Amino acid sequence: MAVLIAGGGIAGLTLGLTLHQIGVPFRIYERSARLAPLGVGINLQPNAVRELYDLGLKPMLERVGIRTREYGFFSKSGREIWVEQRGKWAGYHWPQYSIHRGKLQMALLDELIARAGPECVVPGHRAIAFSNKESAAELTLESGDRIQSVEGELVIGADGIHSAIRAQMYPDEGEPIWNGALLWRGTTIAKPFRTGASMALAGHDDQRIVLYPISAADAKTGLATINWIAELRVDPAQAWRKEDWNRPADLAEFLPAFEHWQFDWLDVPALIRGVDKVYEYPMVDRDPVDRWTDGRVTLMGDAAHPTYPVGSNGASQAIVDARVIGAEFLAHGVNADALLAYEQRIRPHTRNVILANRGSGPDRIMQIVEDRCGGDFEHIEQVITNEELTAHAAAYKSIAGFAVDALNASPPTIEMNQLE
Repeated sequence: MAVLIAGGGIAGLTLGLTLHQIGVPFRIYERSARLAPLGVGINLQPNAVRELYDLGLKPMLERVGIRTREYGFFSKSGREIWVEQRGKWAGYHWPQYSIHRGKLQMALLDELIARAGPECVVPGHRAIAFSNKESAAELTLESGDRIQSVEGELVIGADGIHSAIRAQMYPDEGEPIWNGALLWRGTTIAKPFRTGASMALAGHDDQRIVLYPISAADAKTGLATINWIAELRVDPAQAWRKEDWNRPADLAEFLPAFEHWQFDWLDVPALIRGVDKVYEYPMVDRDPVDRWTDGRVTLMGDAAHPTYPVGSNGASQAIVDARVIGAEFLAHGVNADALLAYEQRIRPHTRNVILANRGSGPDRIMQIVEDRCGGDFEHIEQVITNEELTAHAAAYKSIAGFAVDALNASPPTIEMNQLE
């Protein structure tokens, strides 16, 4: 029997590629009738890039992504707080990539179909329930007005933050938790800033902008696709509507708050005005839970550990999840013991990331500076020491699993000799 995967996003597709690599039959059931390149920019950290390279996907990443060179925090006036190198420039054995989420998903899908055949992904089938049997797991699917059940060796819930698999495990959990922040996301064709491959965050907890290119600059025009996220915090007692998730938005809803954000290295309002379409998202997560696994069924990716988009590790962790599941199948067999071993390796770590991203993430340094000086300073050393900045950056890398020396020294998740 095959492993049944609910969800054809980055998590589910990477798991499919991993299972094909290790010779485990699988089938992915995706709710969308037709997969399309939706979403905007994401970052893949070196820990995830390593896993994709081990899947033979380096040429794909080089084609659809851009290697991120630096990562920096700035005050609301654009003054530099902390900037550090990223990827190979920082000493990792692997780069960091900034990439359009939809392009990555489509590239993973194309690779999977080329390797495993088109029948491995079944579109238009939404997972709605599961059940455990004596020697199998059953996944119930909805397709139009038809309900059907399929049996497999195991079921993996990769169906995102609104996971039906998780909802059955935790029927009283309710909607995701909103912290009062609203995000407006878009992409603009514009001149790259700083190094041309920089990721920058400016502002503080109540108002910020996140920016990075997701394409190389055009050789003729010098322009690139710049991904940006504008964030404002409102009263969390104000309800947000689930149906407005990914809602097309009007610039008038947030642009006035950024009109004066003109830095010597970027004109923020001009960048926002250059957008074609902009979408609104609430910043939400879920509380960590005590278990992901129920018999022959487990969770991965955002279904298991949805977190605020802080620190650029949501997609990266989903990729790592997939590879660890594959490694545990090789160690224990395709069975419930492997699922428990995967959970024991990953769940404690992601619990720490969820909690850190609620206030102790790498972006916390911007609010510290805002609190100490209102974001206005001549020399950052007068506000915060370099030792404090360095320690803060190192602490989060350790929590998130991509500290340079530890990652470079760690063995591959799946050794090549295991595949022979």
